[in-house]
Amino acid sequence: MTAVEILQFARGPALGASLAVLVAGSLWRVLGILRLGSTPDLSEPRSSRLLAGAMRGIFARMLPRKEFRHGRDFGIWNAYAYHVGLAVIVFGYLPHIHFVERLTGLAWPALPEPVVYLSVGLTFVSLFIALMERLTDPVRRLLSGFDDYFSWFVVVLPLATGMIAIHQSYAPGAAPAPPLDPLPVALHLLSAELLFLWLPFGKLAHAFLVFASRGVTGAALARKGAIL
Repeated sequence: MTAVEILQFARGPALGASLAVLVAGSLWRVLGILRLGSTPDLSEPRSSRLLAGAMRGIFARMLPRKEFRHGRDFGIWNAYAYHVGLAVIVFGYLPHIHFVERLTGLAWPALPEPVVYLSVGLTFVSLFIALMERLTDPVRRLLSGFDDYFSWFVVVLPLATGMIAIHQSYAPGAAPAPPLDPLPVALHLLSAELLFLWLPFGKLAHAFLVFASRGVTGAALARKGAIL
């Protein structure tokens, strides 16, 4: 296959199939959780403000407990760094916004390119620090399995291929650039599609399950009268 044919495959059948798996797999994961059901709580509720408890559960758990807020817990703050960095890259870069707009019709203002490029570099460093911590800490290494390492790989791969594909400015008024090299763009798309395929089935599913799980926990604690 030529580079153009690979790009056409990545933009056509591969993209359609990966998005279908992403949506179907996410629904399957959610329905599987709902089918587990819950044990009826026969105790008298201490509070009926379940929605407030759910919202408190979501937002309060975005920050580490005060017991862990000291300099030795670098891994906690490093996790914030790469999560924020990934959000900036995915939702703040103009070509990514155009990609979402083509699929859904939704669009929003892009962040300045230097901010996104700086986020890419910091996120790279942060993710490699996370990997080194997992490999060098005896407890984390013992608890880590294929899911942890493959999830790290499918997140880092689109960052690497995206950096290779960048060769022009997307800022308003930028000088016209030559046509994109199809092979780097195709590799970036294929790496992102690998991420789409894996996301619903591994630990990366917390990307769409985290708020629901924290909300349910917060509502349950509110019913019991517990304070986060």
